[in-house]
Amino acid sequence: MNGVIVAGTDGSAVADEAVCWAVDDAARRGAPLRIVHAVEAWPYGASGFSASGTADFAVRAGERMLTEAARAAADRRPDAVVTTELVEGAPAAVLRDQATAAAELVVGSHGVSAVTGALLGSVPAGVAGHVDGAVVVVRPSMADPYGGIVVGVGDSEECEPALAFAFEQARLRGCPLRAVHARRTPSRVSEPGPDRTEDEAPRAVADRLAAWRERFPTVAVTQDMACAPPAAALVDASGRAALLVVGSRGLGAVGSLILGSVSRQVLHHARCPVAVVRQAPLRSSPAGHR
Repeated sequence: MNGVIVAGTDGSAVADEAVCWAVDDAARRGAPLRIVHAVEAWPYGASGFSASGTADFAVRAGERMLTEAARAAADRRPDAVVTTELVEGAPAAVLRDQATAAAELVVGSHGVSAVTGALLGSVPAGVAGHVDGAVVVVRPSMADPYGGIVVGVGDSEECEPALAFAFEQARLRGCPLRAVHARRTPSRVSEPGPDRTEDEAPRAVADRLAAWRERFPTVAVTQDMACAPPAAALVDASGRAALLVVGSRGLGAVGSLILGSVSRQVLHHARCPVAVVRQAPLRSSPAGHR
């Protein structure tokens, strides 16, 4: 993947960490980084910079934020190609629009307006699971820098986009991948569906992972079967991870994009950056790349 990586910033400390995460990933991928700041409205009702004789405070502040963020990114990764963009609009809407042409969108878990103790800000909540592709939500300095990649995996095609992203991250970092499949109960009672027993789930997960192991032979993979609610198992695993990757269920009852309950709980409670990946399975399946 060599498309642009977009990082949103609002000048907060956690946004600075998101920019650092994004420029590191851009360098690993050999991709350009675009740092974006959204201004709610142009000054005095003007539709652009040139129509205003004097720059509005919000615009000047946004320009300073972008300059500082770009400088920090360049200092961290001198080889990275970094550009900035100041855009008019509500932050979540701006970032959703930016994500449509991006390989990856990176945001902080909360911004300057978040109240003390807030678990997740309105911007990441309004972006993750609402766009195709990967949205990475970075939390304040809680990840294990030496940890591997953790991915939530099920026995259905819904997890394919997350697996694609997780295997690629593990390959780029040269680190192991831990695939966590959680089930709420150890009972052997059949689940809804024809002749479906609990014993079939580990086999289905192993079969799904096998295709990705074949495509990424250098990635060391551990399959972890947990008897716990999925969100709880993934949050627990996040304490020993550099990145946690989860999928998004996709469409709601009225056709709008939604964030699944597991992804939402993980975003609120994970102790490392979280990538929420939503993408059509046919675009991510290993079979599609053969």
